[in-house]
Amino acid sequence: MSSNLQVSSHPLVKHKLTRLRDIATDHRNFRELARELALLLCYEATLDLALAPSAVQTPMGEAAGWEAREVIGVVPILRAGLGLVDGIQELLPNVQVWHIGLYRDEATLRPVEYYNRLPGEPTVQLCLVLDPMLATGGSAIATVGILKRWGAKRIKFVGILAAPEGVEALHAAHPDVDIHVGELDERLNDIGFIVPGLGDAGDRMFGT
Repeated sequence: MSSNLQVSSHPLVKHKLTRLRDIATDHRNFRELARELALLLCYEATLDLALAPSAVQTPMGEAAGWEAREVIGVVPILRAGLGLVDGIQELLPNVQVWHIGLYRDEATLRPVEYYNRLPGEPTVQLCLVLDPMLATGGSAIATVGILKRWGAKRIKFVGILAAPEGVEALHAAHPDVDIHVGELDERLNDIGFIVPGLGDAGDRMFGT
């Protein structure tokens, strides 16, 4: 398996992911759990952020401290990636959010781009690509390719679940992209869904 794959070992991620998978979890609770998982996974994905010294005045005197030096952009892959944005904005309220729309052609399982709102030039030092499911890897590969052509230098993928096939495909296409997920599942089925997975994340988030 890819050396740039980071599967969370956090007990809260394991607990919340189990509840997320449950077929009995309704749309409202599914969205809330996805938000909470995004916050936890974003924490892990940003452990290597560059810092700069920053002194502040406390009520008792001056304290040496630090501030994050990198500007972060989050790029949710529409539509399911939208369900992860709120959790990340709760942790990082000043992130820039850029939308890329891709859908998976159910016949070919290949991504088709239909929406792109990136600015003319990169405005961030780190891009976090958001998609709950890394299944075939097609949408993630396409999105990273779009970001690289835009000029992004440092890109990470953040998702809830991954299949081995998707991890290997993303790593083969973009070996410089770190992959942060809540769990690595068994495999893809014959229609490209993760097993055991959690079903269609977009449908379960938005009640469709």
